Amino acid sequence: MECCRIMGILNVTPDSFHDGGRYFDRARAVARAYEIRDEGADIIDIGGESTRPGSEPVGPGEEIDRVCPVIEAIAGDIGIPVSVDTSKSAVARAALAAGAAIVNDISGLSFDDAMAGAVAERKAGIVLMHIQGRPATMQNNPRYDDLIGEIRGFLDEAVRRAVTAGIAREKIIVDPGIGFGKTLEDNYRIIHNLHKFKELGLPVLVGLSRKSLIGKLYQREEDRLPATIALNAAAIMNGADMIRVHDVRAHRLALEGLEMLKRVS
Repeated sequence: MECCRIMGILNVTPDSFHDGGRYFDRARAVARAYEIRDEGADIIDIGGESTRPGSEPVGPGEEIDRVCPVIEAIAGDIGIPVSVDTSKSAVARAALAAGAAIVNDISGLSFDDAMAGAVAERKAGIVLMHIQGRPATMQNNPRYDDLIGEIRGFLDEAVRRAVTAGIAREKIIVDPGIGFGKTLEDNYRIIHNLHKFKELGLPVLVGLSRKSLIGKLYQREEDRLPATIALNAAAIMNGADMIRVHDVRAHRLALEGLEMLKRVS
């Protein structure tokens, strides 16, 4: 039995922090989706809007034009679920109609009041993530009186809203939102305390791949992959059920060791 599932990242944007522009071309994005599957992903997460710190939003029409042709091209054939990374209900509706099965909402239903209904209508899954503020300003001095308690409270309320709207509880995943309105130290405290989010009784997703919580460790630019794998391993040992990553093959290989460790524990 796998100890953790892998969500592979596919950004069809010109400006995402790690791979912005690399798969903006539709044909390259479709080809990359099959590569992600073959590298061992359990889910492919397709995003058409960068949510890196300081990013500016794009309109729903442009976001739909970026993600839906790729989803339509792969959803019926790729053999693993497709997720759409969006906080807009119009984009979610279009992506679900195109063949997506999951909506990955960085706002935890807090940006768009119609999102929960859009997901419920299609009987789709949803990832509810915590965020403090908006991507453009979220890293401007984020503060918490009770980091873990406040994130848990936010996620608990998001789950309540989702279930009230008609989303099946078994289709909900929670994400504490590493890097989204958090200090460097906050991010590491979240990883250390993931077991407290497991108390919500739902699968926990962690998305830390190549983020600034790694880059800020170094005094010069370094490859962020080794620390990404190390921190994802720590997250899994602390209770993460799913990791969202750019480097699928490297993490699939790393999981072999973790799965063996869990089998003999």
